[in-house]
Amino acid sequence: MPLDYPIHDRHLPNGLRVVVSPDHSVPNVTVNLWVGVGSRHEDAGRTGFAHLFEHLMFQGSRHVASGEHFAALMAEGGRLNATTWFDRTNYFETVPKGAMDLALWLEADRHGHLLDAVNQKNLDNQRDVVKEEKRQRYDNAPYGTALLEVYAAIFPDGHPYHHPTIGSMADLDAASVADVHDFFKRYYGPNNSVLTLCGDVTPQDGFAAVERYFGDLPASAQVPRGPGPLLPALSSPVRVDVAGDVPNDRLHLAFRLPVDPTPDFVAAGFALDILGGLSIARLTKRLVRDEQVVHHVDAHAMGFVDGSSLGLVSLDVAGDADTDVVEGRAMEELERFADAGPTAVEMEAVMAQSERSWLSALASQEERADLISHSTLLHDDPGFVNTYLDRLASVTPEQVTEVARRWLRPANRATVAFLRAEQAAA
Repeated sequence: MPLDYPIHDRHLPNGLRVVVSPDHSVPNVTVNLWVGVGSRHEDAGRTGFAHLFEHLMFQGSRHVASGEHFAALMAEGGRLNATTWFDRTNYFETVPKGAMDLALWLEADRHGHLLDAVNQKNLDNQRDVVKEEKRQRYDNAPYGTALLEVYAAIFPDGHPYHHPTIGSMADLDAASVADVHDFFKRYYGPNNSVLTLCGDVTPQDGFAAVERYFGDLPASAQVPRGPGPLLPALSSPVRVDVAGDVPNDRLHLAFRLPVDPTPDFVAAGFALDILGGLSIARLTKRLVRDEQVVHHVDAHAMGFVDGSSLGLVSLDVAGDADTDVVEGRAMEELERFADAGPTAVEMEAVMAQSERSWLSALASQEERADLISHSTLLHDDPGFVNTYLDRLASVTPEQVTEVARRWLRPANRATVAFLRAEQAAA
């Protein structure tokens, strides 16, 4: 039976795109707002601004005191947060039905009138918060800088995905209040945003409520540039060794991929799952179970929209196993897969896992709202939640093989090797 989540889509006169997906199973509503600004939109010397605003958005606005956004919604039994990524920033809360208007008023106040509260004191405070986050999550965590090294290795200097969302602390230190005001004015506006309401609300009431709180905001954002050209696969291997205090050696094998959500990207995701993301995955069977030179394998595709996506295979090397030998054997499996393609059993398994994962995500009202905002903002397709399984079912073994041959050969990889200090010195 095909999926049939109700999707109602409308643009306000100021450009805000609103999607309402009624679900009356529980008496709450998820308010999910995506803004078309992420780290890929940042200019050289101004990195980290998108993530900085994720923090500043909770520090007050014209009619809301610092910290009051959290306090007011949690007092109503709500839960809320925000995240920043390469392609977007999102803000979301799930509240009892009776608090939906409060959530929308709070969101509208900070999206329309944040700059009333962005002064030197707040900027200095949140810069310090971001620096502490970087220390905890990246600098002082085992393998914490792995993805930063991967992005820098796989994407060329100057590419929108070359630098991470956390940005440069030097860039943040150099930022003035005027700089951050300009960034907000450039990207934060209803004409660069999607707002999804998912839950116990009718389309009529949902659209009316959003119009009531957001309708007077001006279409203030500049239209961001469109995606750049498709990056080709790496033509020769890239290698980065990082010595550190880590429990064991770990190899990160990165590959450029087609952009999301093209058929080739979906096929590449299948290939990576078959290699390292299934219980019967080839790398797991050989390196973990048979040869016992790896503790754990992970492989997955990360979907981006600006000229490239990313495929990543991670191998936790066991004991004193030689990382070069482990990498060589992993490359043998990649070559074998590219030459012969998937088996019928592997295709059946990856289809079942992908379908189960998608249905599990949609079972959560919060995740469903986020997926609707995602596909609406980045792909102009609010109904994607209902059609994605059809796209999965259309992938053929021949497509998976062709994608592996083009994008997942050993020559196409960037290797970021985290090595125990004594191993690196040997």
